[in-house]
Amino acid sequence: METARSGSAAARSRLAASWHRSLMQHGLDPAERRAPDLHDEGTIRERRSALDHVMRVAAPRLDQLFGLIGHSGCGVLLTDGQGVVIDQRCASADEDTFRAWGLWTGADWSEAAQGTNGIGTCLAEQRQVTIHRDEHFFARNTAMSCMDAPIYGPDGVVLAALDVSSARADQTEAFNRLIAAMVAQTARQIEIDTFRASFPKARIVYADTDDSSAALLLAVDTHDLVIGATRAARKAFGLERQGQLCPRPASDLFGRDTGPTGFEKAERAALVRALTRAGGNASAAAKALGISRATLYRRMARLGIDKSGTDLPPAN
Repeated sequence: METARSGSAAARSRLAASWHRSLMQHGLDPAERRAPDLHDEGTIRERRSALDHVMRVAAPRLDQLFGLIGHSGCGVLLTDGQGVVIDQRCASADEDTFRAWGLWTGADWSEAAQGTNGIGTCLAEQRQVTIHRDEHFFARNTAMSCMDAPIYGPDGVVLAALDVSSARADQTEAFNRLIAAMVAQTARQIEIDTFRASFPKARIVYADTDDSSAALLLAVDTHDLVIGATRAARKAFGLERQGQLCPRPASDLFGRDTGPTGFEKAERAALVRALTRAGGNASAAAKALGISRATLYRRMARLGIDKSGTDLPPAN
């Protein structure tokens, strides 16, 4: 309470800033003992329907993540952008515990409802977070450890949060760090899968990045126009931060000296693979790439690649 009331809370740490919001902005009492209320079935269906496209691609990723950590007493939860749980995975032996803690489908874990917690604080600050035990705002949640990462949609807006929670007494911070890395990787893959599904007819160009939690992807149409970009790619190339992307020629982005070099490498690799598979047949390679032969020749000339897929000697 002393920390949360402090006017310098935000300057002290992000955790203190979240406590301050919980107390001063949301008017919550850390001694509150009531578990989260669950939304009714109709509301849950509506929220799931709104994110049906995400849930379809996320389901196998949730299964995979749960298969790795479920034996350790952890549960996997997927929430919408408001912090309401819309899907979950937990072992049958842990169901009663998770229900009692409110870690269940339909529960509202927004920061406004539950104070500082993995899901709510992740969404409030739009970043990966780990909230370990007594870092929670509500005293009743201080036996939990929560590892979360946001999932961004193709429009650059946070769509959902991926959460792994555990109420085990022997959960260590070291183990939390390991799980947090898995959560970030899974959230990134769900974001990639959602982005690809949103542009089924476009070529998806990947970029190299040192940030394992960032997905740098562009969607390029048959006219060689960039029509979509992930949040990380929007930031890297100075594109619209959110909303529909204004189409622009891919060459305008790929040719920037200030842009990530991984895009040009990815484009070169894609052309070389297509030409190699086609045995140097430009028409077949262009068809496989979903572009015209003229476009293929222009790119080959720009990247210095001959029909066999090898580099051309520099011009004198």
